[in-house]
Amino acid sequence: MYNITLTLDGDSRVPLYEQLYRYFAQEIQSGRIPAGTKLPSKRSLCAHLGVSRSTVENGYAILVAEGYVCASPKRGFFVADLTPYAPPQPTPIPEAKARPQAAEEAKVNFSTSIVDTSAFPYASWAKLNKEVIYNSPELLQRGDRQGEPALRRALAAFLREYRGVHCDADQIVVGAGTEYLIELLLQLFDPEVVFALEDPCYAVTWHCVRNSGRRFRFVPVGEQGISIPDLCASDASVAYITPSHQFPMGVTMPAVQRSRMLHWALSTPERYIIEDDYDCEFRYGAHPIPALQSMDRNGCVVYIGTFSRSLAPSIRVAYMVLPVPLLARYRSLFGHFSSTVSRYEQTVLARFLAEGFYERYLRRMCNLYRQRCTRLTARIRNLDPDIRISGDGGGLHFLLTLPDRSEEELYAQAAEAGIRLHRLSDYAHEFPPRPSTVVLGYGGIRDEELEPAVELLRDAWRL
Repeated sequence: MYNITLTLDGDSRVPLYEQLYRYFAQEIQSGRIPAGTKLPSKRSLCAHLGVSRSTVENGYAILVAEGYVCASPKRGFFVADLTPYAPPQPTPIPEAKARPQAAEEAKVNFSTSIVDTSAFPYASWAKLNKEVIYNSPELLQRGDRQGEPALRRALAAFLREYRGVHCDADQIVVGAGTEYLIELLLQLFDPEVVFALEDPCYAVTWHCVRNSGRRFRFVPVGEQGISIPDLCASDASVAYITPSHQFPMGVTMPAVQRSRMLHWALSTPERYIIEDDYDCEFRYGAHPIPALQSMDRNGCVVYIGTFSRSLAPSIRVAYMVLPVPLLARYRSLFGHFSSTVSRYEQTVLARFLAEGFYERYLRRMCNLYRQRCTRLTARIRNLDPDIRISGDGGGLHFLLTLPDRSEEELYAQAAEAGIRLHRLSDYAHEFPPRPSTVVLGYGGIRDEELEPAVELLRDAWRL
């Protein structure tokens, strides 16, 4: 039994039961009342302090509720064990791995992920935003889980006209970025499925497949895209490819090769092709070949596209067109998920497509990028007759090969001069890439910066 030396102050603004609670709580916290000690009974404490039974009951009740005291039926109240818990020392947060040269530090940034936003249709976009915000209060409620019907209808019409994609709006799923959609897509296939990835390939896709714990095989890329003999020799049953403008090689898969890809998919049940048409809007050579999906009549091609390349990277709106069997699996697994893109942004984008703003913007940007690519590659070729440019028939990047120079030498000398670019080997895995080759993106280089950029390259490489 613990003997207390408490005097309650009846004139205090603090209620008597709270004074009682505070006293015991402090004594227990300080260790002056050790764990396991039995406290006075309610009756004896009432007599000792000269207070009512309700005062003691209320004070004890708080002590029990906060864990200072344990009540044992027919035995009384005992002090709980409050031995301090010593948590493990926190693991230091590792520093993020710095890029070889940050974009803001580079004098010239040949990154492949930057687009030119100087011609972004700010006025049209702002006008549509304002109209949608003020006239569509219903968009504050939950929307369609696959994406706004108006946007999916506009996408179906656009893809049919510009890429030959044949699909119904109900087959389209809208999501916040290609990475998100790929991670959903991976879960639509059997856990034992083996995926084929291009080598070299888009790094984000490889990370998504690897991080999901899926098995995969790298298949080399040749002058006509992914090697179909090597694909057939593998145990893969789902192939992820970029046939219109292979990243990063820039090659376009010809129609005959596309037909062979479809034959591979149809030769065995449950084989699929994932077609990433990431920069399909920008083609500068001959008339562009329609999407691989346009040749598919058996529902074995998943088509993926994004607005991050054509509009702006921060507009995290991507979409995929699912064959009917995969659509059924998607609805079974994810039909209860809400759309990850704001209904307001989807509605603005739907109107941007349906009212012709997007078509006009693409024509303008395609001309801008075509002229920029032509000017830049012509100036680079003039630096040295041995320089070889490839993959410049579309998109926002090309390959530069300079024989008799190692890739590492080209990269290191450029970095030392404040030029940011990528090595082709940055995207390669199991198969040796073309030697002496770097990847140059030109989406973020303004026209007035072309000449200084080429001069920096010349000085860095001593041409």
